[in-house]
Amino acid sequence: MSCIFCEMISGKVEANFVYQSDEVVAFLSEEQPNPYKVVVAPRKHIETIYDLDDQLAARIFQATVHVARAIRRASNCPGLSLVQANGHAAQQRVRHFHLHLLPRFPHDTALGRVFLRWEGCPAERSELERLAADLHAQLSH
Repeated sequence: MSCIFCEMISGKVEANFVYQSDEVVAFLSEEQPNPYKVVVAPRKHIETIYDLDDQLAARIFQATVHVARAIRRASNCPGLSLVQANGHAAQQRVRHFHLHLLPRFPHDTALGRVFLRWEGCPAERSELERLAADLHAQLSH
């Protein structure tokens, strides 16, 4: 079974990476209910949170905090939702452990764009590239 995240990490599928280390990557989500929505994942294929070792979990969360701060600086968002699902019952769509970092704004739910699920918010490639460039700049601080 192929994994879209493994294909992105290996370069077989295009991705807008905003953070990369030996063990962790972060890239802009193809779905952008709010600008700067990012996915953080381990390079190694690990299916769920239950399969993470403590050291890798710590590195993933350190990267998540680093990227979250960059998102806040780039977007001026007053809040951020961190979403993570494990298994079919939790609606884990990609069987590769990952965290969604979603910038939040006071009225995004009222606009019908953001709930605990998001769909139908595709972004143009040029927009993803622009957002990635902004986050690269923020991550260098």
